[in-house]
Amino acid sequence: MKIKYLISFLILAFPLSIQAKAKGKAWTAPETAAKEDPDFLIQGEYGENDGGSGLGIQVVALGGGKFQAAVYKGGLPGAGAKDNTFALYNGETGKGKVVLSGPDGAIITIINGKAKGKNFSYSKLSRKSPTIGQKAPKGATILFDGKTNGFDPGKTRGQYLTEGQITKNKFKDFHLHIEFRTPYKPNVKPGNQDRGNSGVYIFNNYETQVLDSFGIKGEFNFCGALYRTKTPDVNMCLPPLAWQTYDIHFTAPRFDGNKKTRNARITTIHNGVKIHDDVELPKGTGAGGGRPEKAESHIHLQGHGNPVSFRNIWLLPKK
Repeated sequence: MKIKYLISFLILAFPLSIQAKAKGKAWTAPETAAKEDPDFLIQGEYGENDGGSGLGIQVVALGGGKFQAAVYKGGLPGAGAKDNTFALYNGETGKGKVVLSGPDGAIITIINGKAKGKNFSYSKLSRKSPTIGQKAPKGATILFDGKTNGFDPGKTRGQYLTEGQITKNKFKDFHLHIEFRTPYKPNVKPGNQDRGNSGVYIFNNYETQVLDSFGIKGEFNFCGALYRTKTPDVNMCLPPLAWQTYDIHFTAPRFDGNKKTRNARITTIHNGVKIHDDVELPKGTGAGGGRPEKAESHIHLQGHGNPVSFRNIWLLPKK
């Protein structure tokens, strides 16, 4: 790895502002979280298996038996929700159940794996991305599958790749498939950048944010966002410790000598739902906007002091 690129990688993977130890306990395995924190078994999604036409409920653990919930009309995001708006409920555990209070005195009670309210009773769901576990197609480059590791430094946590990585090879136009899992950090406020922060950073310029943004409004620096540039069309973030997918279709900028002749473009599919549709990128996102753009370069998995896990990463070059 060239010295100048190593320096660039270190800045991205371990920025000075976040080298301090991340706050709050972080669980990295669902089995351990379920054993040690009863709130983990309550947080998650509730609704109808087929989407239906009722409500979709996303319950977020806040630590110490406290919760908030986003209640969508029509179903869950990407599965019936009429739009990105929701009613916010708040509550806590008491007498073996969770009671959440919402607008106009509405009450939702969670008990025995069900969310109950006036005229409804929904089971807890465990949604999976339709592209989870998708095998690399013919012609693809396997970047990480537990055996092949195309990253530096290539560090793993158990059988999974950790945050803070850079591809060994450079790429141009591609379809990138990547699976990630954010940690469970209930004592960190939802939306805080310390709640499972990482990112898929293309060419040191264009970042698709990774963060635990489950059950909150999508923002331009939350999960799925083109960092500080564009909010995702739908917040498709699943609960912490659930495996999620990005399928990123990227076209690099074009140059005639030092003159850029065409901007980069990106389409992002999060857990099977398109959240960015052929978006033109006149410059990099966030801090990447201040760096020279390139026609070919590496891909980073950012490190921000949070234990984010990655698996089943492959890249299919575009011809």
